[in-house]
Amino acid sequence: MPAEIFDVEKFVAMSAKAKYCAVKRLKDAVKLKLRTPSRLYTLKVEPLKAEEIIKKLKCEIKEL
Repeated sequence: MPAEIFDVEKFVAMSAKAKYCAVKRLKDAVKLKLRTPSRLYTLKVEPLKAEEIIKKLKCEIKEL
């Protein structure tokens, strides 16, 4: 089961242990999906904020 995270700093910290981060761009938001060995974590943010977060991630980025 995926878990939704609302804290950006926690999401970025978890990216160090993740295999990859999938980026899904929707009309009004961007979903960031972080695949760790045990679980899938999601973060939903607005498009402008998403670009800043993607630059901070420490794992491979996959565009969906």
